[in-house]
Amino acid sequence: MLRIAINGYGRIGRSVLRALYENGHRDHFHVVAINELSDIDTMSYLTRYDTTHGRFPRPVNVEGNCLIIGDDSIQCFSCVEPNDLNWAELNVDMVLECSGSFSERERAQAYLDAGIPRLLMSQPAAADMDATIVYGFNQADIRTDHTIVSAASCTTNCLIPILDTLSTFAGVEHGVTQTIHSAMNDQPVIDSYHTKDLRLTRAALSSIIPVDTGLSRGISRLMPELEGKIGCNAVRVPTLNVSVIDLVIRTQRNVTKNEINQALQEAATLKYLGLMGFTQEPHASVDFNHDPRSVIIDGTQTQVIDGRMVKLLCWFDNEWGYANRMLDVAKHWADLISH
Repeated sequence: MLRIAINGYGRIGRSVLRALYENGHRDHFHVVAINELSDIDTMSYLTRYDTTHGRFPRPVNVEGNCLIIGDDSIQCFSCVEPNDLNWAELNVDMVLECSGSFSERERAQAYLDAGIPRLLMSQPAAADMDATIVYGFNQADIRTDHTIVSAASCTTNCLIPILDTLSTFAGVEHGVTQTIHSAMNDQPVIDSYHTKDLRLTRAALSSIIPVDTGLSRGISRLMPELEGKIGCNAVRVPTLNVSVIDLVIRTQRNVTKNEINQALQEAATLKYLGLMGFTQEPHASVDFNHDPRSVIIDGTQTQVIDGRMVKLLCWFDNEWGYANRMLDVAKHWADLISH
């Protein structure tokens, strides 16, 4: 059983822990440590109660500096730098880096220097990481000698299965994406001085706010044949969770709406079973809250214009879906090591 630690116990860190217990991953992983700058009573409270995902499915208590979940005892630390942690003494096999603060290999190397053998990052990272993985697409790229791996981003995990399917079915010439993303905790509730990005100083609940996105870099890293061919924009909207990508692609051959929907539906039942969904029902975003899949295509919104311009609407739970993919990548990596 893999002994893991979680660094950063915010939205993704807590979702990873919850998913581990809710979805049967506890049979494969034992969380032995969490590092979070908050106090342990607040950590316990935010584990037990969550506005977005509801109550934690198991009892959670505090004993000293440990979170007690059922029969599991998780030691909690409050350190800024990895070399201040003694996780090597806990025989930690892998750290799930969920703070978003270690995108550069030089900084991430501090974990390895502190005795941690493997680091899985919860965000897109620099190109010199050992691998960037979208589970279901390229997990076979992970090797046993890898030490620092990125699980990409929630938007990349949403989009790559679709681009892969469209590229195989009809070819992709070029396209553009618009990510409509729920508010995040780097935004203030009211206007506030807290970031150099002036748009992100504005109240999250009062506006639709354009933000920068690195999605096009993620696409080209995973599908280099599309480098420079997909433009990406993003806005934040005043919802707590669940996001959507509005995708427009020009295909290399003529297609129909029914053909595109059929190709995506087949991918959802074959190659991307359990990772991609397809629906023809009249949904709103809240319907996909706590949905573990990477993407759900809304077939009612599919359009084909002039034979080769394809427009799709692609839902995803930006917290829960991504947390489950992190654990999928971690399990795949662990299985390689154990064999």
